[in-house]
Amino acid sequence: MQGNRMDEQRCAFPPPLKTEEDYIPYPSVHEVLGRKSPFPLILLPQFGGYWIEGTNHELCDTVDTEHLQPLSPNARTKLECNTTATLYRKHFLGKEHFNYYSVDSALGHLVFSLKYDVIGDQEHLRLMLRTKLKTYHDVIPISCLTEFPNVVQMAKLVCEEVNVDRFFPVLYPKASRLIVTFDEHVISNNFKFGVIYQKFGQTSEEELFGNSEESPAFVEFLEFLGEKIGLHNFKGFRGGLDVTHGQTGTESVYCNYRNKEVMFHVSTKLPYTEGDSQQLQRKRHIGNDIVAIVFQEVNTPFVPDMIASNFLHAYVVVQVVNPCSDNVLYKVSVTARDDVPFFGPALPNPAVFKKGPEFHDFLFMKLINAEYACYKAEKFAKLEERTRSALLETLYEELHVNSQAMMGVGGEEDKMENGSGGGGGFFESFKRHLNVSPPPRLSLPSKYGRRGSAIGIGTVEEVHV
Repeated sequence: MQGNRMDEQRCAFPPPLKTEEDYIPYPSVHEVLGRKSPFPLILLPQFGGYWIEGTNHELCDTVDTEHLQPLSPNARTKLECNTTATLYRKHFLGKEHFNYYSVDSALGHLVFSLKYDVIGDQEHLRLMLRTKLKTYHDVIPISCLTEFPNVVQMAKLVCEEVNVDRFFPVLYPKASRLIVTFDEHVISNNFKFGVIYQKFGQTSEEELFGNSEESPAFVEFLEFLGEKIGLHNFKGFRGGLDVTHGQTGTESVYCNYRNKEVMFHVSTKLPYTEGDSQQLQRKRHIGNDIVAIVFQEVNTPFVPDMIASNFLHAYVVVQVVNPCSDNVLYKVSVTARDDVPFFGPALPNPAVFKKGPEFHDFLFMKLINAEYACYKAEKFAKLEERTRSALLETLYEELHVNSQAMMGVGGEEDKMENGSGGGGGFFESFKRHLNVSPPPRLSLPSKYGRRGSAIGIGTVEEVHV
């Protein structure tokens, strides 16, 4: 009997983690090149770690190239965006509403906004709760509530985990300005992408970054991507390139796409250093991008771990067919690290495009969505979590200090924003954070058991090696 009880208490240990020796490796790029062509655009690293989209590029002789490009991406896929980040500006800013703040033992600093809304002929409560991990938002018909909730109960409507005794009202006239700045810190209209030129048979980082000459097909592709601009005194988004002293080359490729500024770090336009096999001047920029294009003129597989980088998480590989002709085609494959979720627009089958505005729109949408998807990978998600938590703490302190000062309470350290004790206020603290690396639970009736939605996409600062 005792033995049976002991058996019941035993638990199975999880299987040991697999090592590289436990996997059957994929063929190496050199093995593949020793076979008969055609070769795939992308080859997985020998021990995986990446996913691939777009593996079929076969075209029958009877295929009409006029029908290669997909339907307009506008009808199927939008640019990724953080809709929560703009909700405060859209629904609260400049309108009558109330802001509150508190601290939760588990959720950390909380900043809560609520507003009475009339939608159609129905009365609603619009609620936004900011925590260190995400922002919750919900719109709740008042008719669904048997009694009007207090502020703590309202917060529980969007996040059941809230465990505070009370919220404190924000009494600072400039609070909305601070809150909207926090909410929109995740929004970026500037993007930088690498462009790497891969010649036939090139299978190493040193070979890729060692290319200096641009073939007519590559020049044609760069002209398709955007405008060739001189870097000296360039006034647009520079993507970390030197526009004063010419230390990062004299020209680059730039495009304004849907009011978003895109700067390309083109490997052949970045400075070439004689005797430097690693070409660190080039890798310094492209290695710190998150997404890069690999342009192939001749069929040679690209392996995503060819380039050693902690930042590069996704590649869009483009291989040209019939370059510099009236029938230029581009084969496309996409690869990203395993912890990067899939991003649209989806590649067609076969993944071949005719050169034109439709493919240009598709490509830029794919690049921008790729960057947003990469932010959800573990490395960037942790960075965004730390940044958000630090910024929210700063916002909380600014709201508290200035609300206290409005009531005439608080010591010398509780100065108004931009005062001698404020250290430059929220905006200066915001810049600093971007440059660095319980009470009893309130029993709430089931009628309050609603959960809001939360979205969180981060931005990652530019890092130089």
